[in-house]
Amino acid sequence: MSRWCEADIPDQSGRTVVVTGASSGLGLQTAAVLAGHGATVLLACRDPYRGQAALDRVRSAAGADATLVQLDLADLSSVHKAADEVRAITGDRLDVLVNNAGVMASPSRRTTDGFELQIGTNHLGHAALTWLLAPALVPRARVVTVSSLAHRGDELDVDDLNFTQRRYHPGAAYSASKLANLLFTFELGRRARATGRNLISVAAHPGITGTELVRNTVRMYLPDPFAKLASWGSKLISQGVAAGALPQLYAATAADVRSGEYFGPTGPGQTRGAPGRVTASPAAYDQHTARRLWERTVELTGVTPDPA
Repeated sequence: MSRWCEADIPDQSGRTVVVTGASSGLGLQTAAVLAGHGATVLLACRDPYRGQAALDRVRSAAGADATLVQLDLADLSSVHKAADEVRAITGDRLDVLVNNAGVMASPSRRTTDGFELQIGTNHLGHAALTWLLAPALVPRARVVTVSSLAHRGDELDVDDLNFTQRRYHPGAAYSASKLANLLFTFELGRRARATGRNLISVAAHPGITGTELVRNTVRMYLPDPFAKLASWGSKLISQGVAAGALPQLYAATAADVRSGEYFGPTGPGQTRGAPGRVTASPAAYDQHTARRLWERTVELTGVTPDPA
């Protein structure tokens, strides 16, 4: 597995995949690669114009069967609408859900439903989407949720996910949302096993990868020329998007993937290198916190998880 690459992806013909945040970066790369290997891919994107451009790129590059679905994870009504659309398009037969979209280190902002933007988008929106799509997930379906090295901040206050009682800090909020991604992933796998459901719930992270996420984050604070400079600087210390997407592609396609695993670059510090199994922080495996987060997520989103 140490030298695993795109060429090792098995034929994906007959499989249907949803990729969130597929308009650029890791999401677009993941969608394009899977489509190129024969999968039917649904690109779930917030911006319809950027989404259409991504769809055109995927179709032209891969000659692929791809569809655009509008999804704003920061708006639960959009999440419900997108889930209904996906179920209608797929006929309730979905093989892979890649929870890839995210925002990073944003200023203090709220989602449409009043959640802190990062926990609302990165965790609550994806959790709601996963639960709403659960009836469409076929036996042996995979849910791949993308986390980050930043989860190791280990700062997640389940009782104050939205920073209503604490002083807001962009980095701490991002770290919390990425830790929440892992706690949710592992809890989803445990609950699926407990109910006898044949579901593979895994996580992945890209290490340090040069994507638009850095530039978009800096743009929230500084004029665009500085954002461009930050983007160029990040590329000097990061790997490319094609390499960064390999862990989630492995998680979505490799035959030996088992529920509850975590994939990332296997180089120094998990920052870059070939994809492989990696270890998360101890906090990510805390089952008590995971159960509390699950219950709090149900309460906040109003979505009841599929018991099957």
